[in-house]
Amino acid sequence: MLVSRGARYMAIAVSAALVLASAACGKDAPPPDTAEAAGTPARLYGTDGNMINTFGDEFKEQAGMLAGMKGTTPLAPLSEDFKARIKALRPKLTDYTYAGETYDAVVISALAAQQAGSTEPAAIAKQINSVTTGGTECESVPACLALARDGADLEYRGVSLKRGGFTDAGEPSTASYATLHFGSGDRLDDSKTEYVGAGDESATTTKKPPATSTAPDKIDPLKIGGLLPETGDLALAYPPMEAAAALAIKELNAAGGVFDQDVVWVPGDDGTNPDVAKQTVAKQIAAKVSVIIGAGASSISRAVLPDVVKAGLVLFSPCNTDAGLSTIDDKGLYFRTAPSDILQGRALADVILRDGPRKIAIVARNDSYGTGLQGNVKSELERAGFPTDMIELLTYEPPTPAAPNIDFTTGANQIKTTGPDGVLVIGFGESAQIIKALDKAGVAIHH
Repeated sequence: MLVSRGARYMAIAVSAALVLASAACGKDAPPPDTAEAAGTPARLYGTDGNMINTFGDEFKEQAGMLAGMKGTTPLAPLSEDFKARIKALRPKLTDYTYAGETYDAVVISALAAQQAGSTEPAAIAKQINSVTTGGTECESVPACLALARDGADLEYRGVSLKRGGFTDAGEPSTASYATLHFGSGDRLDDSKTEYVGAGDESATTTKKPPATSTAPDKIDPLKIGGLLPETGDLALAYPPMEAAAALAIKELNAAGGVFDQDVVWVPGDDGTNPDVAKQTVAKQIAAKVSVIIGAGASSISRAVLPDVVKAGLVLFSPCNTDAGLSTIDDKGLYFRTAPSDILQGRALADVILRDGPRKIAIVARNDSYGTGLQGNVKSELERAGFPTDMIELLTYEPPTPAAPNIDFTTGANQIKTTGPDGVLVIGFGESAQIIKALDKAGVAIHH
């Protein structure tokens, strides 16, 4: 159930701060010394990049290592109807991470093109924010397309976008987060999943778009290109995004398409690697797509955005969360259905504070996503009264194709020595190497 973020968070933060203050500073409960802390089992926390069922596959030889790990991910409660539709298309799908956001990104792009009466990316971009707010509410693709064809102002309410709308920066003003828990089989325990709303509807844009236009008699089909992490560190999150994009294209075309023509999907891999992503962008430009859906990682979008903007195309990511992307120079061509990490930082801090830890180690990949979210979580913990000197920050260099393995021995030994009772790992598939290094160093994990 979506609730007022401000009221809910402050209540949790104040109560948690009082607990932490008495635990850390009270005369009867002084902070543990290093020797005592080193033997305290640490709770393991994760983020959207590793809180996914396929992440558990990395621990086949260490079964049960993830049991008790908890974390957050941008995720709206998905209807059984949506899950049934996507499973009918991809029966082997085991996760839905960013599926709703991907579906919505594709549908919003198509609706904006229909409203613009054009496949010109700049014209589409000017309509994207507006189709999420200020008009007649519609939820299904057929209903929304019908409104767009009639030139009516519409307010799309899809899978992930349930309230509010896009801000002037082209991102959700509100979001829904899920708190996820790994069970004993290294799979997410759906019975423990909780949802919480975040953000502020008042941030929704009030700018009016250009008047809707009728497409000329002769117009090329709308082409939408993919820039999703088929390979690389974020590949474990690819299946639900690919399935959602395929479902959106299928349902758009079943409803008559855009300009009475099928929408064309041009697949593409970002490789979770700037070089691979740049090559894919060049191919999408050559294919004359109007909108590119991606990239997966925020750092990859940062790397390719200059090329996309230079070509005058729209880049629309379903899963970028780097807060800095809200103000990046994008010439009005960058959008995302995933919320900023400013919101996820609050959600993660909530999860951690509920457990009442005395000391936290936050391990993050050294890129815009990792260090950005690390900083946001730290700020939110401090805002709730958590002692600054009880927050330990560590980073690691993300793997590359040439150096796929991470040596986190020094960091793991440091965590063993300082003895936090909570460890947050902010990363993608390579997070498994971090967790295994902690285990090898003798860091006891709370299950």
